[in-house]
Amino acid sequence: MCSCVSITEFGAVGDGVTLNTKAFQNALFYLNSFSDKGGAKLFVPAVFHQNTFCYYITMTSLIKLKCLSQSSENWPVVDPLPSYGRGRELPGRRHRSLIYGQNLTDVVITGENGTIDGQGSVWWDWFRNGELNYTRPHIVELINTTGLIISNLTFLNSPFWNIHPVYCRDVLVKNLTILAPLDSPNTDGVDPDSSTNVCIEDCYIVTGDDLVSIKSGWDEYGISYAKPSSKIKINRLTGQTTSSSGIAIGSEMSGGVSDIYIKDLHLFNSNTGIRIKTSPGRGGYVRNVHVSNVKFHNVQKAIRFTGKYGEHPDENFDPKALPVIEKITFENVNGEDIGVAGLLEGIEGDEFKNICFLNVTLIVKKNSKKAPWKCSHVRGYSQWVSPEITCDSFGENIFPEHSSDCFGLSENDLEKSSGLSRSPWLLS
Repeated sequence: MCSCVSITEFGAVGDGVTLNTKAFQNALFYLNSFSDKGGAKLFVPAVFHQNTFCYYITMTSLIKLKCLSQSSENWPVVDPLPSYGRGRELPGRRHRSLIYGQNLTDVVITGENGTIDGQGSVWWDWFRNGELNYTRPHIVELINTTGLIISNLTFLNSPFWNIHPVYCRDVLVKNLTILAPLDSPNTDGVDPDSSTNVCIEDCYIVTGDDLVSIKSGWDEYGISYAKPSSKIKINRLTGQTTSSSGIAIGSEMSGGVSDIYIKDLHLFNSNTGIRIKTSPGRGGYVRNVHVSNVKFHNVQKAIRFTGKYGEHPDENFDPKALPVIEKITFENVNGEDIGVAGLLEGIEGDEFKNICFLNVTLIVKKNSKKAPWKCSHVRGYSQWVSPEITCDSFGENIFPEHSSDCFGLSENDLEKSSGLSRSPWLLS
């Protein structure tokens, strides 16, 4: 039977002044003793939800955590991830995330629409002013964890990325609201990184960076660590970003990204809809991606591929390590008030191939002076696309000869999609 205790039993005081870090650490230490008895639940009363009382939490296995927030002082640092080789922003170590754990099983972070406020504005100021010695913390980072549910919560004002499951398996992110100012730096919503069997669904995200960004390591470090992101489903995502993308793959994708299914995306008043970012030196691959049932409204660039994104961890990357980008399908995509339908830029000598567009209608703004489609070093097939893709490299129709070249249009691909995220743990 699962044990349940209240944080007040460990001396926490919800007065908005008391620093309750020690209370949380003691509570989690106590609850860890139930890891072989079915797990435990830590309850945080509503009086704490909007108060400042804890600066970081280290998770243990089989713990259910409800509704907490934090303050921002004396932040510890941790080693860089091996697939990155350094902090993402600065060389060396990085600040530990507000909620942090590694080598865990069966972790649930949930609440009845409770709020976790990262209070990131001070971090944003330190970052902009060049006052930090280490990369900023996420709100949540779980490393090498199997069985993770994050649900029914609101995340506000993350110092850096909001939710970062890395080297994880069997992850469900559901019914979240993630908010940060549109000009807040690098406040990505959910960034699955070198993780497999991930489901992100029914989320509303408005932030200062990508709403969802799928990653798998950075240049030579990601190539060496060789842990891909795979079997990821993103369903019913709504949101806005005026600086970045609704859904991005990369640019850190050196361990490989494959078997990605994106469905029912609604993006409004945003910079870019869907973007694949990579660069010479990344290596790795992005393949087998199927995007369907998408609605864009007032989006500057609906679909974008960037082959020369740049940004390297150090000078030791191999510029001859070229990424493989192939079998990306966009099906049933509609948009209105669009700036540019597609800006598709591959890499010279490393053509992106088998890129497919089926039943895509993107109504470009009447006053736009740019061509609706621009293509270089990208090749594929299109059918029932408006405005028509006039690039020579998309001159052939998908049907009847090329449907097998387009991922997600065969019965085998559909069967593979229906089998994702059905692990017994996620269904229990």
